[in-house]
Amino acid sequence: MSQFENVTAVKAANIYYDGKVTSRTVLFPDGSQKTLGIMMPGDYEFGTEAAEIMEMLAGDVEVLLPGETEWKAIPVGETFEVPANSKFGIKVKTVADYCCSYL
Repeated sequence: MSQFENVTAVKAANIYYDGKVTSRTVLFPDGSQKTLGIMMPGDYEFGTEAAEIMEMLAGDVEVLLPGETEWKAIPVGETFEVPANSKFGIKVKTVADYCCSYL
C-alpha cells in the first residue's frame, strides 16, 4: 500500500543518533501504529519493546538480527521481523526510507 487513509500523524519526530535517523508516528483508528522514517548512511543498533516488521522503501541496508551471526541484505520492497525485547544492528549504505509496523 502506498498511502494510509484516515490516520493521525504525531507532529513531534522521533530523533536518534544525532538526527541521522528520524521517524514520525502514524496512529490508526484501530489503535495500531506505524512509524515512517529516514536513516542516513551509518551503522546503528536499536532495541525493541514490541515485535516489529520493518519494510524497506528505499536505500541499501544490511541487518544483523537477534541470534544471527551474519549480516543480511534487505532489498527495497522486502521486510524483516524483529522480536520484542531484543536488539538488532543495521548498516545503512545509502539513505534509507522505511516503514515500521508494531505487532
